[in-house]
Amino acid sequence: MALARRGGIGRYYDVNGWLFVAPALGLIALFMVYPILWSLWMSFQSGRGMMMKFAGFGNLVRLWNDPVFLKALTNTMTYFVVQVPIMILLALILASLLNNPRLVGRGFFRTAIFLPCVTSLVAYSVLFKGMFAPDGIVNSTLQAIGIIASPIPWLTNPFWAKTLVIIAITWRWTGYNMIFYLAALQNIDKSIYEVARIDGVPAWARFTHITIPLLKPVILFTTVISTIGTLQLFDEVYNLTEGKGGPSNATLTLSLYIYNLTFRFMPNFGYAATVSYVIVILVALLAFLQFFLAREREK
Repeated sequence: MALARRGGIGRYYDVNGWLFVAPALGLIALFMVYPILWSLWMSFQSGRGMMMKFAGFGNLVRLWNDPVFLKALTNTMTYFVVQVPIMILLALILASLLNNPRLVGRGFFRTAIFLPCVTSLVAYSVLFKGMFAPDGIVNSTLQAIGIIASPIPWLTNPFWAKTLVIIAITWRWTGYNMIFYLAALQNIDKSIYEVARIDGVPAWARFTHITIPLLKPVILFTTVISTIGTLQLFDEVYNLTEGKGGPSNATLTLSLYIYNLTFRFMPNFGYAATVSYVIVILVALLAFLQFFLAREREK
């Protein structure tokens, strides 16, 4: 009876309950809430190193007059617009193919495609730099089969450097998204596909009118996490371009620019915090837009 009387809003005043969650709440406040609030306060300050002073919205004004920031923002949005759709579509197609029980060696193919996700970032970056060098295996192969006449400058040409980063991200993270789709595909009732086959629905129509609609929640989830990962892109660019975002800032991302502002150039913590909040706002806006579009399609 005493427990019943504590139901409803009364349970929020149970001291024992609060004592159980107090350590976790304390750690969250110390390592999450405090850094967020402190970085927000720093974004309104300017100065070099620890010599900082309150600057109001000065850092925001500086953003729009900073050509390096605008270049990093353009590059990041380019990666997002080009790479995320390619990766999502590729993962969806691969998951559908590898879900076929009649496919021989599908366990091997699943492992091979997922393996890049757990590969050392440094090792695969070194491997990519070797493969895409002027005399690397990629250029040699393309020349041997007659697709190109001279080696492609993958790391020294702005267009090809961006392309190489997109290839690297897609190679590494497609298998990660594919695992989510495979798990979701195995939960779809197979009788739905049997009925469609009996009705003479072709394979492509079954994919577009059955598989994709039933995977909509998973597609939304993978799109949101891929968006967040792409807007925070740092590791691949840093390792492939030796931390420079070159050539001529052609592959520089917002995260790499924040790193440069904080550790490579003269430390400017206030301005770096302002650029960090640009990423936060972009992630929030794009996630909201994706949830909104998914909700509209359900109507």
